Amino acid sequence: MKLISINDISYAYDDKIVLKNLNFEVYKGDYLCIIGSNGAGKSTLIKGILGLKNSVDNKEIVFNNIKNIGYLAQKTSIKKDFPASVNEVVLSGTLKRDVFGIFYSKKQKEIAKSNMQKLGIYDIRHKSIQTLSGGQIQRMLLGRALCASDEILLLDEPVTGLDPIITEEFYQLIKKLNQNGVTIIMVSHDIECAIKYANKILHLQNEQLFFGTNKEYLESDVAKEFLRGAHVHNK
Repeated sequence: MKLISINDISYAYDDKIVLKNLNFEVYKGDYLCIIGSNGAGKSTLIKGILGLKNSVDNKEIVFNNIKNIGYLAQKTSIKKDFPASVNEVVLSGTLKRDVFGIFYSKKQKEIAKSNMQKLGIYDIRHKSIQTLSGGQIQRMLLGRALCASDEILLLDEPVTGLDPIITEEFYQLIKKLNQNGVTIIMVSHDIECAIKYANKILHLQNEQLFFGTNKEYLESDVAKEFLRGAHVHNK
């Protein structure tokens, strides 16, 4: 089932086009990784998907049967000195669902509990976020995003600042969620992990250079040139 359709959409700042001619679709169960160098337009596209940025000529992204998108930002808005528990932060994600009231409902609490169990943080639910490691904070914020939507998650560089072991564990968590039916759209600078875990790649460089399967991407001239440049840069 098609969830998102983007047809010939461009974005601009002060009448200057920064991202042009986007044409791609996201289907239920996809794991789409968006890659590109700094300034390629990845953040602009995220703002467009979240409804925070209008396209040129006000062309609209078409959403099909999506109520909410769970979003995990690259730079967390959670401050470690904020006096809240893991449970409180995760539970706050349910406020984006169509549930209203002064107090959290039993259903909201069950959703939060289920997601904390999935992510292995239920045992630390009463801990203050002041005591958490970087990996625990990211799991907590992923839990909050899942509480907002168990259909589709938009993740912006979710492993930034994590050590290699925690990074791999986090990628495994995301892959497991995807295997259990959650559609993933992830922005990443880590091309190797993008190819390893995603089933589709969108490569941006102020325009759409490539969209297709990861296998097709590896065989493309775009990938060969990009990977060659990355290899030279990392020498």
